[in-house]
Amino acid sequence: MEFGFSQEQEMLRATARRFFENECPSAFVRKMMDDPAGTTPEFWQKLAEQGWLGLIYPEAYGGAGLGLVDLAVLMEEMGRAVVPGPFFSNVLLGGLALLDAGSEDQKKEWLTRIASGEGKVPLAWTEPNARWDAAGVTLAAKETRGGFVLSGTKLFVHDAHTADALVVAARTGEGATPEDGVSLFLVPGGAPGLNVKLLPTMDQTRKLCEATFAGVTVGHEALVGEKGRGWMPLAKVIDKATVGLCAEMCGGALKVLEMTTEYAKIRIAFGKPIGSYQGVKHKAADMLVDAENAKSITYYAAWAVDQGVPEAPLAASMAKAYVSDAFRRVAGTGIQLHGGIAFTWEHDLHLYFKRAKGSEFAFGDATYHRERVAQLIHL
Repeated sequence: MEFGFSQEQEMLRATARRFFENECPSAFVRKMMDDPAGTTPEFWQKLAEQGWLGLIYPEAYGGAGLGLVDLAVLMEEMGRAVVPGPFFSNVLLGGLALLDAGSEDQKKEWLTRIASGEGKVPLAWTEPNARWDAAGVTLAAKETRGGFVLSGTKLFVHDAHTADALVVAARTGEGATPEDGVSLFLVPGGAPGLNVKLLPTMDQTRKLCEATFAGVTVGHEALVGEKGRGWMPLAKVIDKATVGLCAEMCGGALKVLEMTTEYAKIRIAFGKPIGSYQGVKHKAADMLVDAENAKSITYYAAWAVDQGVPEAPLAASMAKAYVSDAFRRVAGTGIQLHGGIAFTWEHDLHLYFKRAKGSEFAFGDATYHRERVAQLIHL
């Protein structure tokens, strides 16, 4: 793999940083925390105009045809700005599920709409059993003459309340392994029997929902991919989304480090900047080690998953296991070195700490991914 970024990737980084500095200052983030939609139509359309909503989709569907490493560059800049809204849930979750498993008609309709900013299609995957593996998919999809009837509950569904449609993981049967019998369905957002409730969250920049399916009926054309074989493409989507989340967390960690070192240079205690004291220097150095290690393992995972190499699932879990802890440590140390000012609502550090805690548990915390790493290396 190449260890440096291409000229195009550096241009993407610079463009994204300028864009988010201008269009997504902390005042906008705070406003969107209180807005149930989590974004504005104007901001969402600006993302579409930049081409970022379709960055990793083929040009045939209105995208730019770039790879996961390119998307990781963008996600890192999004993490620096704590960008709110449904970008993650649509581009990396529902959209990638359709790209990997959908029919040509489904992709032409929905990926084109996502890329243009005209459609939102999140992924409904996790359930109240709090499992991240295939065994956690228990929502029943009973086949009938006219299609399927979905019954059950999905929990922690990103942005389901603003969805035009949902990609839903459901169980259409049992097999030799939990992976057998999982199917994916494209369910309209306003389908009869579908009830969506917005959940309170620690990180208000993320809008999570409970989606209850009370006998939701869909036709056979709603099936995404093959019946009973939906877990394999879904697992690949989850790995890609996990890496994207890690990139976002890296951006947040690096921004906290930047904010903290700048503060340490101007905060005077006992006649000199606190950054001159050894205790502060060492903590800042630990923050740098955490942030740079997180970035290194994340971009390796992005390359591995993008290339589809055999160790891709291992790389994705290694990244999430490390970055989950690293971002939390960096954010916590940043607050500690800022002192009491960091605990005030007016200071932006709490935005990053909340994002760190919320992201730590999304798609499995460090404990879950360490166990997955152990299984993948046959321990």
